[in-house]
Amino acid sequence: MNPTVPVHVTRIHQVTPMIREFTLAALHTPLQPFSSGSHVIVQLPVEGRIIRNAYSLLNAPYEQHQYQIAVRLQENSRGGSQYLHEKIQVGDTLNISAPLNLFSLNSQAQHHVFIAGGIGITPFLSHMKYLLHAGHSFELHYACRDGISNAYEDMLMQLFRDQVHIYSEKNQRRLDIEALLSQQSLGSHVYICGPERLIHAVVDCAETLGWSKKRVHWEAFSSPAPGVAFDAVLSKSQCRIHVPGDFSLLEALEQEGIEVPNLCRGGVCGQCATSYSQGEVEHLDHYLTVQERSVQLMPCVSRAKPGHCLHLDL
Repeated sequence: MNPTVPVHVTRIHQVTPMIREFTLAALHTPLQPFSSGSHVIVQLPVEGRIIRNAYSLLNAPYEQHQYQIAVRLQENSRGGSQYLHEKIQVGDTLNISAPLNLFSLNSQAQHHVFIAGGIGITPFLSHMKYLLHAGHSFELHYACRDGISNAYEDMLMQLFRDQVHIYSEKNQRRLDIEALLSQQSLGSHVYICGPERLIHAVVDCAETLGWSKKRVHWEAFSSPAPGVAFDAVLSKSQCRIHVPGDFSLLEALEQEGIEVPNLCRGGVCGQCATSYSQGEVEHLDHYLTVQERSVQLMPCVSRAKPGHCLHLDL
């Protein structure tokens, strides 16, 4: 299990009615350095369990004295975002992981094209602050809903006016993905963060236009979807565990003290891939190939199909 460090909340800022920003400072030991695009995993004690959610660091990587995260209140929250919005106050302590980066900038790119949807703006704030400081070329295309998910719109226009393009009902502009990608040079790389439909739209469009997959980067932090409860048999441990409908398989394993390496907890990084020998799986990850899915699953997001028991090599 990833080690955690305690931090205290020094500031809370209500960015929009649905998005709240938290500034975190060191409690006992200095904060670790991080690169733009990094995230931390925050542990949240909710109703007798620990929910672990990943949040992007949105401050500049040269601001080593603090971390900043922004949290959108999710309508179908398992309790994590609600806990941060309703329970946490200035002065409270949170346990977080060290910064991890699965969404770094490509060092070979001559120009960086950022496409954000809603709260997906957060990793790009850190990227843009770094690139502006370093003097590198970039542009941002931000699709958002006025008064709900348009976090940091004013700040973006003040700091990066020439590089920022906003798409919302207020300005009656719509993002034309094909037109945007078609006009990019071969030295451009595109980065997407936001709802899955936006990610799929950009990835599919880039493929249609002949973009190399090496030039397309995306990140999607999504909590595991609730489902039907099921059991899992751990072959090596000689035990059987129950996975409630509102628990991920990874959370149920952790609850029983079974440690599984993990980084993103969103089905993206592949770190928690686990072999299984029996059972039908609902594969909800974005990492394993079709062939790999016949023998592996990612317990952070995937679960057994209704009526099935999974046999894991744990």
